[in-house]
Amino acid sequence: MKTDVVRILDGNIFVLSDGSGDIEAAPHVPTGYFSSDTRFLSLWRLTINGERVSTLAMDDPSYFEARFFLVPGAPTHYVDAKVSVIRERAVAGGFEERLTVLNHSGEPAVFTVRVDAGSDFSSVYMVRQERTQAGRVYQRVENGRLHLGYVREKFRLETAISTTEPAQVDEEGLTYHIRIEPHGQWTTMLHVRGLVLHPDGQDLREQLTPPRQQRDAARLQHDLRQWLDKAPQLSCDWKPLERTYQRSLVDLAALRFSPLALPTEPLPAAGLPWNATLTGRDPILTSLQVLPFTPDMAVNTLRILGIDQGSVLDDFRDEEPGKILSEFRYGELTAFEEIPTSPYFGAADNTPLYVILLDEYERWTGDAAVVREFEDEARAALHWIDEYGDIMGDGYVWYQRRNERTGLENQCWKDSPTAISFRDGRLPSLPRATCELQGYAYDAKIRGARLAREFWHDPAYADRLEREAADLKERFNRDFWIADGEYYALALDGDGRQVDALSSNIGHLLWSGIVDESRAPKIAQHLLGPQLFSGWGVRTLAQGEGRYNPLGYHVGTVWPFDNAFIAWGLRRYGFHQEAGQIAEGIIDASRHFQGRLPDAFGGYDRELTRHPVPEPAANSPQALATAAPLLLIRTLLGLEPYGDDLVVSPALPERFGRIELLDIPGRWGRVDAIGSVTSQEANAADR
Repeated sequence: MKTDVVRILDGNIFVLSDGSGDIEAAPHVPTGYFSSDTRFLSLWRLTINGERVSTLAMDDPSYFEARFFLVPGAPTHYVDAKVSVIRERAVAGGFEERLTVLNHSGEPAVFTVRVDAGSDFSSVYMVRQERTQAGRVYQRVENGRLHLGYVREKFRLETAISTTEPAQVDEEGLTYHIRIEPHGQWTTMLHVRGLVLHPDGQDLREQLTPPRQQRDAARLQHDLRQWLDKAPQLSCDWKPLERTYQRSLVDLAALRFSPLALPTEPLPAAGLPWNATLTGRDPILTSLQVLPFTPDMAVNTLRILGIDQGSVLDDFRDEEPGKILSEFRYGELTAFEEIPTSPYFGAADNTPLYVILLDEYERWTGDAAVVREFEDEARAALHWIDEYGDIMGDGYVWYQRRNERTGLENQCWKDSPTAISFRDGRLPSLPRATCELQGYAYDAKIRGARLAREFWHDPAYADRLEREAADLKERFNRDFWIADGEYYALALDGDGRQVDALSSNIGHLLWSGIVDESRAPKIAQHLLGPQLFSGWGVRTLAQGEGRYNPLGYHVGTVWPFDNAFIAWGLRRYGFHQEAGQIAEGIIDASRHFQGRLPDAFGGYDRELTRHPVPEPAANSPQALATAAPLLLIRTLLGLEPYGDDLVVSPALPERFGRIELLDIPGRWGRVDAIGSVTSQEANAADR
């Protein structure tokens, strides 16, 4: 996507436009008005007297609204503009735009204002893949409104466009013939509603949305103020950290949404534009990252994913009992089961991560009631690890899709088709057991044992889980260790061979705790070495590997969330300086993205490009990347709960100076954490 794309959003409802506010969709360009995985506007173009408009300035005061200050024609030939235009738009359960034309001359003026409108009703999948639609698009004018529609059998979508001022409405847009007095102005409000219609004509989404989940701009603004007021207050000598922290808080609020028909509080959509929907991995890992800042997000995530936890064997959806879903999609392709996403379970990591989140939430909050509430779900997840995750019967977690036609081939967080490879670029046979899956399984068993012993009153189960975890750790350090390279294999393939590419996955092993202490220094050395560390962060795949590509989605780019968890793991094993180096690189990179980190950016050497290179298809905002600075703050300050106390153990690179994080919520109430380079030096001198 181009960097000048303007985004406004409310959860899984969003508008992407160019810098003037116009929408003109093209292949692989996801501009438009989207809701529930469907594009309801692919054309929204403004002209004044037949001229396109140019941008003088743009303002986005809130995540759900934007203002464009415009002039007709090219702005270069304007000295004293006689006319200007203000476009104010918002999404709050729908899309509305206030259009104001101002006459700056001393004479009356006549204008023809035209808004061209159209929709291709593409699903997000179709935008990326240029698939041919099976249904029929139609347009009609009725009672002064323009209705754009799409019908396929009983499936029907419609975009209804209305205006508060009289207009000539035709099947391709709206035309206003207006007269404005000297120094006067004219205004109209355009309302755009995206409808999923039942055969009886009722909007299904409106029927499925409880009144408390229905949104308007005033409610969103009030909710944002409350959200920001509840969050801990951060100050730092290095201002980029403050900036990206504030941006992250706002974007986390923006991404929250409540899935249709689920009477729950919101959780974060994965990211714009490709994944503005309910997923399993993204809210779990996001909730883990933001626990010291907004712990309620974890409860919402546990509850919603628990409701949709797998209960049967379903090959089409890759569903298995106890398995946590991969994603839930809406729209045409789902309705006709062309893709298995309502829900789809093609992820092997989400299930152990669910148990990890439940335990970490209790450690922070002391909320034993939630641990007891989700006991059945957690036990089912732990059972899945051994029953369905262990495809080969050797105690490891493997994946192989049940749906051979449309299921995901790679079912780890690096889920693109070529993400898992040997050093020479060959793709391994299936099933596959990636290394981080074993770390997650180990961590889930250790944490599950604690929950069983302390809250579920099942010490025998706890003992069994601990024995299994210890055995897993021993076997893992034997079978995955590549002796001549001194790092862990990316995976084992279906023939038991080590998939020997050097990757960022080894960093996830640190935060899970499965790495032998004696081997941790070598892992840290690899992570910060020239093959993996770009200067901005750790690459997903090491430079020099067969499939390395600095712009490859999972084969060479730098992912902020990946780096945040790696830094957290480095702190766990005592590598404070290395963790700080990663934190500094990621926060420094955020300066070049106006504080809003994308899900991935280029893995080029810092010395080569001097600034981080955007990845063309990146999601932004994206929940995992948005939450990454928060986990980095936790890591820098060394925040860890021990019983009813929060331990603070700062380890800051010099560039950060002093960090103050005030009102950190948890089982201790609210406490402050302060760290500075000066105090670290004094403590070191005392030792």
